[in-house]
Amino acid sequence: MRGCCSQARMESRKNSNHGLPPVHLLSGAEKVLGLFINKWAVRVVHCLGTGPMRHGQLRRKLTPISQKVLTSTLRNLEAAGLVWREVIGSKAPYISIYSLTEAGREFLEPLRTLCHWAEEHQEEIETAYRRTLTHRRASA
Repeated sequence: MRGCCSQARMESRKNSNHGLPPVHLLSGAEKVLGLFINKWAVRVVHCLGTGPMRHGQLRRKLTPISQKVLTSTLRNLEAAGLVWREVIGSKAPYISIYSLTEAGREFLEPLRTLCHWAEEHQEEIETAYRRTLTHRRASA
């Protein structure tokens, strides 16, 4: 009987993800979070959180971003459904106004939470990173 309880406890521990979703369900989260590996995506969403902006306005706020990188970032966020692009005018030059979709606006709160966490832990993360690099170099 004792072995059975121990086995059940071990199975429970193996299946515990500390409140995280099972690994097989991460693909959707990984895809979304993968968008934000690009440092500019976080900054674009943050800027658009203040309201709609034209491409030029975003570029000035996000200096030194290049036009190519900004365009690519906006396209990726638009394809993911986080940014909406409204084209005004029927003849060139067209004016594109970018704004957050409902999903993009909903993402602002978790983004703020993540940024706040990163700021609170920045020093300890940088210290651990430097310590690891020093250790790796010493053992190489």
